[in-house]
Amino acid sequence: MQITRKKTRQIQVGSVKIGGDAPVVVQSMTTSDTRDIAASVSEIHRLEEAGCEIVRVAVPDNESAEALPKIRSQIRIPLIADVHFDYHLALAALKAGVDGLRLNPGNIGSKERVTKVVKMAKDQGVPIRIGVNAGSLERDLLERYGYPTAEAMVESAMRHIAILEEEEFYDIKVSLKASHVGLAVEAYRLFSKQSDYPLHLGITEAGTVATGAVKSAVGLGLLLAEGIGDTIRISLAGDATEEVRVGFEILKSLHLRRRGVNIIACPTCGRLEIDVIRLANTLESKLAHITEPIDISILGCVVNGIGEGKEADIGIAGGRGVGMLFRGGEIIRKVPSEELESVLLEEVDRLVAERRLHIPRKSEVELPLVGTLVGQPQGLPLR
Repeated sequence: MQITRKKTRQIQVGSVKIGGDAPVVVQSMTTSDTRDIAASVSEIHRLEEAGCEIVRVAVPDNESAEALPKIRSQIRIPLIADVHFDYHLALAALKAGVDGLRLNPGNIGSKERVTKVVKMAKDQGVPIRIGVNAGSLERDLLERYGYPTAEAMVESAMRHIAILEEEEFYDIKVSLKASHVGLAVEAYRLFSKQSDYPLHLGITEAGTVATGAVKSAVGLGLLLAEGIGDTIRISLAGDATEEVRVGFEILKSLHLRRRGVNIIACPTCGRLEIDVIRLANTLESKLAHITEPIDISILGCVVNGIGEGKEADIGIAGGRGVGMLFRGGEIIRKVPSEELESVLLEEVDRLVAERRLHIPRKSEVELPLVGTLVGQPQGLPLR
């Protein structure tokens, strides 16, 4: 499947480009109290290690705003300030040197207040995300539409875009989030037809790691497969690093990004000759630190194992008491079942070292092009 991505305007958040021909960016939000600088920095460092490319922190009060410069100076990725209700906090965050602002038009206040924020953001070259949420639409829109609809959400976004554009401010990205997957998808589709501003995708309040990952994969998967979306955040009631992991897995499944180990494991059945479940989960955990894109195939029998194992960078096809080890489409050797884990870990380490040294292999081929942009003949390379 080749995805034709809509070409949106490109903005820059700190060092990260969003929209245009940039890859879909994965971001997250801290769960730490922003006033606790040490805890916030520690959490962001863990997010950075997981692959997070932009991080957002809550700014509910002045003490939180005052912590922003100290947090910003200790992290490597762009920092976004999330502000609700009090526009003074948005001004304080800008003075603190953040890389971006997220404002909810439904609760930030009057046009005059928004304009003050926009003028300072423009002077400092800081982009703004207009974050529309189905749960906090403006009162007049709810009265007119009766309840949160996709049309109401898009109208909310458009009226606030107009305020920013009046100040000749165009460093904008937009989100239209809802906890109802269908509503969010409909709103994003509708907005995408009307505007070329980059879109930040998310299903808000999606739930626990398991249920939230499913809802996000369904909603974001539909949109991304249609070429809609420039940056994503997976909202989970759990460790924020899980949001990053799930985000990359969604993008990897659509061949929009490539990062880290991709475990290809059979669903298991009565033909199993090796412990696929334990081996797959152990390898996924022990190899979580690897950033190089590597496909590892763990198949429990010879029915599909040999054929599918050859498609992976490294693979195992289970046999009675042994596994056939594949690398780059070639059978390397038979490995006793009790040695499979250690052998696979060694092979992955060897492959990573070779790639970092750019040592060519017989089976090495150029990655395919995916994610073609509308109006552009070339595709986006896997990244």
